[in-house]
Amino acid sequence: MVDYHARGCDTMQSLKDMANKLRIDCIDATQASESGHVTSCSSSAEIMSVLYFNTLRYDLKFPKDPRSDRFVLSKGHAAPILYAVWAEAGLFPVKDLLKLRTIDSDLEGHPTPRLNFVDVATGSLGQGISIAAGMAYTGKYFDKSEYRVYCLLGDGESAEGSVWEALAFSSFYKLDNLVAIFDINRLGQCGPTMLQHDVDVFKNRLESFGWNTYVVDGHDVKALCKAFHDAKSVKEKPTCILAKTLKGKGFPGIEDSPGWHSKILGPRAESVIKIIKGRMNSQGPWNLGPQCITATVPDVDITNVMLAEPPNYLMEQEVAIRVAYNDAVVKLSKNNPRVIALDGETNTSTYSYIFKDAYPDRYIEGYIAEQNLVGVAIGCAARDRNIVFCNGFAAFLTRAFDQIRMGAISFTNVNFVGSHAGVCIGKDGASQMAMEDIAMFRSLPGSTVFCPSDAVSMQRATELAAGTKGICYIRSSRTVIPVMYRNDELFEIGKAKVVRKSDTDKVTVIGSCVTLVEAMKAADELASKGVNIRVIDPFTLKPLDTETILTNARETGGNIITVEDHYIWGGLGDTVAGCLSEERDLCIKKLAVTSVPHSGKPDELMKKYGINAQCIVNAVYSMLK
Repeated sequence: MVDYHARGCDTMQSLKDMANKLRIDCIDATQASESGHVTSCSSSAEIMSVLYFNTLRYDLKFPKDPRSDRFVLSKGHAAPILYAVWAEAGLFPVKDLLKLRTIDSDLEGHPTPRLNFVDVATGSLGQGISIAAGMAYTGKYFDKSEYRVYCLLGDGESAEGSVWEALAFSSFYKLDNLVAIFDINRLGQCGPTMLQHDVDVFKNRLESFGWNTYVVDGHDVKALCKAFHDAKSVKEKPTCILAKTLKGKGFPGIEDSPGWHSKILGPRAESVIKIIKGRMNSQGPWNLGPQCITATVPDVDITNVMLAEPPNYLMEQEVAIRVAYNDAVVKLSKNNPRVIALDGETNTSTYSYIFKDAYPDRYIEGYIAEQNLVGVAIGCAARDRNIVFCNGFAAFLTRAFDQIRMGAISFTNVNFVGSHAGVCIGKDGASQMAMEDIAMFRSLPGSTVFCPSDAVSMQRATELAAGTKGICYIRSSRTVIPVMYRNDELFEIGKAKVVRKSDTDKVTVIGSCVTLVEAMKAADELASKGVNIRVIDPFTLKPLDTETILTNARETGGNIITVEDHYIWGGLGDTVAGCLSEERDLCIKKLAVTSVPHSGKPDELMKKYGINAQCIVNAVYSMLK
């Protein structure tokens, strides 16, 4: 370990004074806003002072410099102190803190990347450490850089299981460039936290998870400086600093008292500020600032990534589209070294071992910890350092919906790929069947939802997703699907395909993947009896090609049938009905699963739940009556 040489007494005093200035800034901001978590800010004031004015390497002119250290405020409700520390560093005027939580300011109640110094949105507790782990993984294994990642957590959020998933992941992958700081201030929203100030239990738990751990007085700037310094010398282990603090530190009558969570000081503010100023040696300015950036990173270009080779299939060849997806990611990787993939120990089912075998250094095994898996993916995508594909059973992605939701608020560019969708997976039963995934991903702002119907469209969907901003979701089935598109077929986001058409079509039927296959079978049967139907493959459900659907529906008497291997709520049928809700003279019938499915063979289940070819035939006859 490199010997620690403490900075001079003047610097230490300046760090103390800065911590108190941050407290005053947070009081002023929350008073102006008439809301905010000022006591949660005060417990972390010395931590933030030491981090930003003694430890972190960053550039005020370019806060998201890819060479700089990263900081994630997992306890996002303490946003005012994050804003205050950047203002005191000189990024923007301190007076702007008085705009906290106002409609015309990006200093929101919890941090979002609308701010140029915030990488990810936080505020749903227990998620920041997973994201920080993804950033650290990128730094160590992809960028191979010396920048470090710091994450400040509240002790209350350590009750979240996702925190411990992240702790296990970080130690397993030896993320020695990651430092977690637990602000152990004893009090939560409603009362004491589980462990309160029992830092020994925290220490034992962290060390059992493979972390290097320091216990410090979180209000002692000298102890904090040394702990951050020592952490830099630790190899093969992440470091956790357990900072014992007091909520409302420095606020007489409020410090370490319950009942003050999320409350402003109100009429006490003026007297508290006067007392805090009395403890300061100086009101500033102080000779404090960011540490110089010393790390280097490789140049990265993740734009205009295309398949190295086009799809190569025979018409009617039966292919599992989950295989086609993984082949596509391999093809993308041949053209760009920053394509990475994650899976949650399902790679023999999702076939992501294909990518793992081809590019083991770009594959992250997340194990059975979906919430952390998604958080790590978001961290890997931060600052546009990677093209990220996060793969797994679509049903299990629902476990991480809050992480995915926060990813949308973070404007993340993660591509989620959900396999084993619908009842067509067969005998495994309802717990393994994704029946609500389309509804889930459609609900996210800025998301794109792909429902490819064969191997060719799956490979093109993967290619398009790689270059699309925001969250992308690609739905995949377990069953083999016959190839229906030529290898040179052009696919576009928001453009549907009319796959069957005649001049005498009576009904427009819309389906995707397995239900598109069933629709084509139904069309053949109906045609043999003199009834023609039009069949449309939407390709993307968000955005939906409303124009194509409406034009064809008008040509078929306004009759539309949607058929989907998904619950009836929020899927294809609701998408079509919603987009056409202001159109007149249309009749829309939705075929979908309306109850919790049972185990069985795929063909039995599609019949039982009313989405096979015969059910489509019956629906057409019913509509024409």
